[in-house]
Amino acid sequence: MTFDQIRTFLWVARLGGFRKAAERLHLSQPAVSTRISNLEDELRVPLFERGPGELVLTKHGTLLLSYAEQMLFVEEEIKQRVANPSEAEGLFRVGASETIAQAWLPEFLKAFSEQYPRVNLDLTVDISLNLRSSLLDRRLDLVFLMGPVSEFTVENVDLPPFDLHWYRSAQNPQTDLSEIPVISYASQTRPYRELMSELSRRIGPKLRVYSSASLSASLKMIAAGIAVGPYPRALADDFLEAGQIVEFDPGLDLRPLAFTASYLSEPRSFLVENSAEIAREIAIKWDQVHPK
Repeated sequence: MTFDQIRTFLWVARLGGFRKAAERLHLSQPAVSTRISNLEDELRVPLFERGPGELVLTKHGTLLLSYAEQMLFVEEEIKQRVANPSEAEGLFRVGASETIAQAWLPEFLKAFSEQYPRVNLDLTVDISLNLRSSLLDRRLDLVFLMGPVSEFTVENVDLPPFDLHWYRSAQNPQTDLSEIPVISYASQTRPYRELMSELSRRIGPKLRVYSSASLSASLKMIAAGIAVGPYPRALADDFLEAGQIVEFDPGLDLRPLAFTASYLSEPRSFLVENSAEIAREIAIKWDQVHPK
């Protein structure tokens, strides 16, 4: 019995299939199947019920899973307490919303690279809804998104929020929300839903709302005088400094955007936990020196 076999068994059990485990471990599916088969032969018991759909653990597999989790926990403890972080290797998959990507994400990536120079990083920028799904499907290890993620399997580390400010074109003074369209975040996001609810109540049938997953494109539309909209100042700074947009007050306050660094709590990974803490520290420092 080898540690690689135990780790492979754990991921097959966690993900419910050889293919998903192979993707997670960066192995071929036959290699994963061989490891499980050899482990079953050595233990002389079946660990999974083979059939259509996801694999199901046998009673022996369920018992082994508890030991496998303990072994992986001890491995993580050794990495944390004994091993040199600069020697850590592997692939680390990070997801971030565009708000974070345009704010403090570059500083996080620099700090992460300095602490874990031998870890390869795969970055995804997407809307929070998709990031949440990718995290729960174990396709991402750590996500920076509009949170928290309300799942008992997920740990959420609070990050500094972003206040929303209203902007219009410097060339178009129109701010009557019944006359000019409002542009907002993508339609599957919380800011869009909250904005639609409030504007529908105040403006009524004359309301026109555009949505876009690209925040930079949205601000360009505002600068062009096509629409007005509420965005974090961190995203609008370049347009403000260039004199392309100006801030205005429509008498409509919106809740700040709340973000979290979220990750799955099991199996435990000190790389993920430490990275979430690095992100929190970077975000706090960034927030202290940038206007809200």
